[in-house]
Amino acid sequence: MLATPLIGCAARSVNGGADSAAVHTAGKPAAHAARAAKPATMLAQAPSSAGPTELAPPPDIFDAQALDLEFWLKPRVLSVTRPASGEKARILYWKDGEVIDSAYQELCHLMRDVNGKETAPIDPKLFETLWGTQAFVARYGIDHPLEILSGYRTPNSNKRLIEAGVPAARQSLHITGRAADIRIPNLNAEVLGGLVRSFRQGGVGFYYREGARGGWIHADTGLKRTWKG
Repeated sequence: MLATPLIGCAARSVNGGADSAAVHTAGKPAAHAARAAKPATMLAQAPSSAGPTELAPPPDIFDAQALDLEFWLKPRVLSVTRPASGEKARILYWKDGEVIDSAYQELCHLMRDVNGKETAPIDPKLFETLWGTQAFVARYGIDHPLEILSGYRTPNSNKRLIEAGVPAARQSLHITGRAADIRIPNLNAEVLGGLVRSFRQGGVGFYYREGARGGWIHADTGLKRTWKG
């Protein structure tokens, strides 16, 4: 069961509830406890050009495969912001093994195409990855809303991005509600991307840009692959 850390949220309940999650080192609790006892060692001063203090990439402590069942069985509250629209929300969307339908619909609306002004169903597995990422780093004092830079895109919006020179695939998974471009304030891009990749739920793209808030991580539920853009 623990070989695949994301459980239960792949299918929405007809009764509308929400899946949940849990955290420990599977098989090696002592080793995990020793590493988890030193979160302060992961903090490092970023270069002056990068802005505020960031998290330096630790060797393997940010690894979703170290999570146990307890982490995945607790209620899931996703805290997100949409810089493009100024929206903020903190939503309990999964509890007692079921997705809460009204909360799921609200999250889909938050992940809508802000430019095209259209909403589409979002793959529940994507919400698992987003929540798991946020809940994991919160254990180390990084309790910031997840910034959704891009969620669902209409084909026309995706085409306009390509024409404007923005990195976007012609058959982007954003078009099918299976991808999100995300950022967590003050979290090093290598750490964030590495953590997202460790969930093993799909593709991870690293988009580096100058400045503390210039880059982002693409996460999707497609084929498992990694790239830099």
